[in-house]
Amino acid sequence: MGVVNRAYAYSKMDNEDGEEMKHRRAQFLIYKAMQKADDVRRRPSWLRVKMFKLKIKIGKRFKKPHFYKQIASLFKSCKHFLHAKHHPAGGRALRPIF
Repeated sequence: MGVVNRAYAYSKMDNEDGEEMKHRRAQFLIYKAMQKADDVRRRPSWLRVKMFKLKIKIGKRFKKPHFYKQIASLFKSCKHFLHAKHHPAGGRALRPIF
């Protein structure tokens, strides 16, 4: 008994009921999930912010009529590569570019 009375000594804990252990574990997991959800809401992902800025930049470029005409003509000229339904007479089929 001399060991128990000393400071910072170990003491024997009572055995816990199985249901109490499950309940305590569930409370801990709920707490951690709520804490993680709060962290996500506070600060947006840097990757998401960068992608959003990139979409804005690309969108502004597409709105320019000259650039839009160039892209449209490029897609029209390459349409047969995207929707090739037959093989060329020479043998193997061409792989799609895009």
